[in-house]
Amino acid sequence: MKDKGFTLLELLVVIVILGILATYVGTKIMGRPDEARQTQARVQIQALENALNMYRLDNSDYPSTEQGLKALVEKPVGGNVPRNWREGGYLDKPRVPKDPWNYDYGYLCPGVRNPNGFDLFSYGADGQPGGEGKDADIGNWEPETAGRN
Repeated sequence: MKDKGFTLLELLVVIVILGILATYVGTKIMGRPDEARQTQARVQIQALENALNMYRLDNSDYPSTEQGLKALVEKPVGGNVPRNWREGGYLDKPRVPKDPWNYDYGYLCPGVRNPNGFDLFSYGADGQPGGEGKDADIGNWEPETAGRN
């Protein structure tokens, strides 16, 4: 009867292959930190958009601009106070994440670009409206991040 399993040589070959792949992927990502941050911002905007949609399902409306994204983690006490606010909030963590450049996400409801919903955005690396490249604004009005709000 033969023992089933991997030999030390087979394990070493697999580890070397994984190391080569990790180096290749790591250099691709590390060589493009601005693109990685923009992608991270798009992903976070989609997650926040989903949480805002859940808030609307529970409360028949989105939080106001004044209530802001904080309404996803703390029940608003001013303005249109939600009747069915979910205990524990709408995000996995008890705080609203900052964008990848450590700025707060912008939120307008009703939105300027989405007048029947909301605008959710990051101003990019410079934290200022407008810009190009790494300073470009990223928002839920873009095809890559736009949902149904």
